[in-house]
Amino acid sequence: MAAAGGGLGALGAGEAMAAAHALSLPAEAYGNDPNIEMIWAMKAYQHAEVYFNLISSVDPKFLKLTKVDDQIYAEFRKSFGDLRIDVLDPEELKSEPAKAKWRPFCMQFDGVVEDFNYGTLLRLDCTKDYTEENTIFVTRIQFFAIETARNREGYNNAVYSHAMETKSVAPERGISA
Repeated sequence: MAAAGGGLGALGAGEAMAAAHALSLPAEAYGNDPNIEMIWAMKAYQHAEVYFNLISSVDPKFLKLTKVDDQIYAEFRKSFGDLRIDVLDPEELKSEPAKAKWRPFCMQFDGVVEDFNYGTLLRLDCTKDYTEENTIFVTRIQFFAIETARNREGYNNAVYSHAMETKSVAPERGISA
């Protein structure tokens, strides 16, 4: 993923500190302020970029996303044992019946996972990068549940393997006979 033009990286130190302070205030202080929504969107994008770079650089089966990955994974598979996670159907996350099923799952992590209900970007097809067509906005606990399952069940290996193949082929291209 390339950094978005004018994203968080474009902020100076003072602006970044102001953004961080703004994000620490309660939501009621803002209403629907579009500037705050943009900061949240940039923060979610930055999280997605860091995560994709991580699974491209480190074998996903060794990643630990939270201190309670085992609990998240066990509860996720108990509640969503038949959910297809390689290519997600947005209806399985956003429809009213899906929300009714996800809500109790998510709420059990209130006080267990920091910022469990913050908005986060999730790839629909785990073999592809974050793009407008391949991204959905979910809660952080949904992200942790699905990505922990993808890592443990081998679905994110495709991203890591592709990155390693690209890395090993790239130096050969620069050599001429």
